[in-house]
Amino acid sequence: MKLRGLTLDGHKSRPLKGLIRPVPPPAMLVLALDQGAGEAAAPVVRPGDAVRVGSPIAAGAGAATALHSPVSGIVREIAEHPAPRGAGRCIVIDNDGRDEPAVPAAPVDWRAMDGKALLGLVAEAGIAGLGGAAFPTATKLALARAAGVELLLLNGAECEPWICCDDALMRERAPDIVLGAQVMLAATGAQRCVIAIEDDKPEAIAAVESAVRATDDARFEVRVLPALFPLGAEAPLVAAVTGREVPHDGWPPQVGAVCQNVATAATVARLVRDGRPAMSRIVTVTGSGVNEPANVEARIGTPVAALVDACGGYAATNVRHIAGGSLTGRMLAGDEVPVTKGLNCVLLATAADLPLRAPEVPCIRCGDCADVCPAGLLPQQLHVAARAGDSAGLARFGLGACIECGCCDYVCPSSIPLTARFRAARAREHLAEVERHRALEAKARYERHQRRLAEQAEAERQAFDAARRRAGGADPGGG
Repeated sequence: MKLRGLTLDGHKSRPLKGLIRPVPPPAMLVLALDQGAGEAAAPVVRPGDAVRVGSPIAAGAGAATALHSPVSGIVREIAEHPAPRGAGRCIVIDNDGRDEPAVPAAPVDWRAMDGKALLGLVAEAGIAGLGGAAFPTATKLALARAAGVELLLLNGAECEPWICCDDALMRERAPDIVLGAQVMLAATGAQRCVIAIEDDKPEAIAAVESAVRATDDARFEVRVLPALFPLGAEAPLVAAVTGREVPHDGWPPQVGAVCQNVATAATVARLVRDGRPAMSRIVTVTGSGVNEPANVEARIGTPVAALVDACGGYAATNVRHIAGGSLTGRMLAGDEVPVTKGLNCVLLATAADLPLRAPEVPCIRCGDCADVCPAGLLPQQLHVAARAGDSAGLARFGLGACIECGCCDYVCPSSIPLTARFRAARAREHLAEVERHRALEAKARYERHQRRLAEQAEAERQAFDAARRRAGGADPGGG
């Protein structure tokens, strides 16, 4: 099948020169209750509570994952703080510097556990998708198990031009990735695992292939794909590996696959190896705005400022802080924003890295956006519908299939912020759908109320008629 997208110049060589750097835990950590998937976990601690490393501090539900304290210390407050996706409620912990564990580290005999027990273990550990979406891993694996998927697809594509945390992970900790995949195979019942890596990562490919050979597990295959943005997105990756299209309103299990990031697999490996929940992640810190671009491992809740300090500090003053890559990333409020499970990159961009966008001019109908759209959409037609607020047009031209990759923005000669407008249109359509559902529910409640009133009136009439018949036709009311 034809793969659509962009071939982009990478900016990954500087962060990959050295090994993954550990970031010392800061004096204060801020743990967002919404780790990036759009729903907030429920706190199970209060200000003043003492916590240890690994102590549960928030319970997950829906799209929210459980949270555990990455340090020992005292809960200072639960309050609004800046976060990568906007301000939200956070648990603030003062670090006592002792790193006392809640329970001793111990391996988990996962081979003796059935799939349901493994899913429970992953859920309790608060493991989320570390590719950026931060969706609860256990929920995703449970859907795959229920659907009877045949394929576990590990995503090592990492196609954004600035992000390389997964590349560093695959080079340095490939055995962890394979171990985590074996656990996920057992949890889902899938029969085989494909680890997909783009061909611009030769060192990672060699390391993962070596780890696969060392396990002597015939279920594994390393698949090398062309370096094409946005092949690392879930739907394009599933299509490239399996040849099957994921419905825009569906899930990969509908086509027999479940997709997980390689970093998620490594976190599962850490869980079964020492019994520790998800409390840290690897983040690419890069751009001309930092002195020593590097991949760092930081505990969840560490402020971005501490990551910058671990990379030699700022190299410029006029720096834009971007969470994620240059195409799909979001601007950060500043370096006080904390690391979350969904934060895979902090791009400290200067004008030399990302020139300011040129002024928007009218569309010239060149068609470049349609040529590169990985979903095969017509962005210029979607743009017309979005500007007009045309819900029917948005549906007709496939807004639901847009993966917000930014390819259309990148090639647009008119500098039209297409992705931002599609994102805004999607939000408006979602709100409109919510309002429609509310209106329908209100109408249904009203109709149920009217039926109850009518039934009550009919019951009263029948009771009156029955009483009158028993009275032999006399007025039972005495009148």
